[in-house]
Amino acid sequence: MDKTYFISQSTSLTLVIIISLIFTGLGLYHSRKFKGLNNYLTANRNIGLFSLTTSMVASALGAWILFGPASAATWGGIGAVIGYSLGTAFPMIFLIYLGQKIRKDFPKGSTLIEFLRKKFGKSLFKLILLMIIFYMFIFLCAEVTAVAILINYISGTELWITSFIILIGTLTYTLYGGLRASIFTDNIQMIVIGGLLVISALYLINFTGDQFSFSYVKSKNPQLLSTSYIPNFTAGLTFFIAVAATNLFHQGNWQRVYAAKNNDVLKKSLIISFIIIIPIVFFMGFTGLISISADPKVLPDLGFFSLLLKEQTKLLSIIIVILGLALTISTVDTLINAISSLIIVDGKATFNLDKKTNYLVFSKYIIIVLSIIAFIVASKGFSVLYLFLLADLFCCAFVLTVFYSFYNKAINEKTAYISIIVGLIGGFLLFPSPDFSKSLLVGILMSKEFFAPFVSQSLLFLSFIVATFLPAVIFKLKKF
Repeated sequence: MDKTYFISQSTSLTLVIIISLIFTGLGLYHSRKFKGLNNYLTANRNIGLFSLTTSMVASALGAWILFGPASAATWGGIGAVIGYSLGTAFPMIFLIYLGQKIRKDFPKGSTLIEFLRKKFGKSLFKLILLMIIFYMFIFLCAEVTAVAILINYISGTELWITSFIILIGTLTYTLYGGLRASIFTDNIQMIVIGGLLVISALYLINFTGDQFSFSYVKSKNPQLLSTSYIPNFTAGLTFFIAVAATNLFHQGNWQRVYAAKNNDVLKKSLIISFIIIIPIVFFMGFTGLISISADPKVLPDLGFFSLLLKEQTKLLSIIIVILGLALTISTVDTLINAISSLIIVDGKATFNLDKKTNYLVFSKYIIIVLSIIAFIVASKGFSVLYLFLLADLFCCAFVLTVFYSFYNKAINEKTAYISIIVGLIGGFLLFPSPDFSKSLLVGILMSKEFFAPFVSQSLLFLSFIVATFLPAVIFKLKKF
């Protein structure tokens, strides 16, 4: 029996093409009058409050908010919702202090790696650069895969078609206009995203009645709100640490730190972004609590859609497609330009190429290769969640060492190397297998019987905790 879809393939395909063409045209048209490498990397360091804020928020959010928070809430309860919200928003507060410091120390900079290249030796900074590019590449794969799966779910459109159109359109204007094009389209995308999220929220609040409330969740699944439900705490901390750590290494954020017109604009923009992000991610997570309470058999990833599209309303389906496209394109153009900027700025110190190499052109070739791989991954519908978690673990192992070194000049390359490696080893020993039933240490090297039930049931949480905080032991031993 053929599956019944919410809208036809022709309708969804038309929407994908039109939305992609609109943003591509806007990006190309706007950036044609802003040429040069400074505009490509930092938008000539002249971005005002509104543009910086909408770009920060649009870049922080992506198609993942339609899946991730709701999915996490179905098993991690209110703790996961809070952790996801704060983890996504926290880097904005962190960047207020660190962003102003790095702008003062490196007024002509454009990447985080520039600081680390001066602070540490070549081998360590290359490792950090590789980790950041790996994380953002996984993010790119996840975003394109998410929107392809979303549109396939709504209309049955093949994954490769959506992936191809999104990547071609976004590559076209981003590789031409750089950060200037990315920020301009982010402004428009954020207005679209904000409007459609408000419509979705009003619909759910008005048409689900008493069901859309904490009291309903408490009556159906009280453990998801209970302070005695352990996953409320472990999931909350897991997502806070993982999401916050990865976003601190997001080159797209650092580009926007440098792009701000001045420190006052930067500070206000980051505070406003923090305030905007929290309720959006919290709301998306809350839909997961409602959906699992209404239907225990609901697929966790589809929690938000199971509520919004319950009546199979065509108009709402179209709204979801446009929302998913705006979220994805705003994130993908940020990632493309962020990876490109790293290669341009730090490529000369990383790759042993001819002195006449044009690193702007070289970066575009690298981006195209990475985009082809992302297209293949998205076309196959591979689950990138596990790989995403692995990228999160890398970021967690690096985060304390890298950012503490901004304030403690006694951390040298050797100590940094040791602390990162120790964090990675500790995290890997506890990092769960793909089925989350065991880890290298718990269940393979040693029997589960040697560990308390809490350990075997909280491997992901413990792996992130160990990877993040074990490096601090090295600092202590070195008596900094």
